[in-house]
Amino acid sequence: MTIRVLVAEDQSAVRAGLVLILSSAPDIEVVGEAADGERAVVLARELRPDLVLMDIQMPKLDGVSATALVTGERLADVLVLTTFDLDEYVFGALRAGASGFLLKNTDAKDLIEAVRTVARGEGLIAPAVTRRLIAEFASAPHPVARRRPAALDTLTRREGEVLSCLGRGLSNAEIAVRLDMAEATVKTHVSRLLGKLELRSRVQAAVLAQELGI
Repeated sequence: MTIRVLVAEDQSAVRAGLVLILSSAPDIEVVGEAADGERAVVLARELRPDLVLMDIQMPKLDGVSATALVTGERLADVLVLTTFDLDEYVFGALRAGASGFLLKNTDAKDLIEAVRTVARGEGLIAPAVTRRLIAEFASAPHPVARRRPAALDTLTRREGEVLSCLGRGLSNAEIAVRLDMAEATVKTHVSRLLGKLELRSRVQAAVLAQELGI
């Protein structure tokens, strides 16, 4: 299956480089390019790509706001790519519904694999960012001051177990092994719990699980 990607990056040279890297993969097709956040949203609506590779700092509309619109309208998954690893950008992007977060110093091979990972429906965060997220949650008392969603009570026991595994950063394959179920079943549980909790991505589910100490 070909993964259709929209690249949103305001710097033309960087955007050209990203397009070149992604186009080198036989299973990835770059279907559009945007130099600002507003254009990214417009093209996402027109082209309906599988994934938007989204820069954080862009003119007219920043990447976090553009991500919120794209995921809110369920136009595509969003993989955020930025030079910044500050917590405000990480949490902003994840809360906006991004499925992944990578730094721009990621090499070509890892960038391509990140696109494939997110396209498979598995969230992805750069290791350096993951360590900061874990440190942030570890330093805060649980549960964090966030209201417990009433929808949590609608989850089945299995869905609750899957949510807990997501909070530990486990992949579908790892969850399948831990809970002794088929990987396809894990995907079904993830999809159902996201729907019940009205979340846009498995990464948002992982953040919620961490915040609530699940």
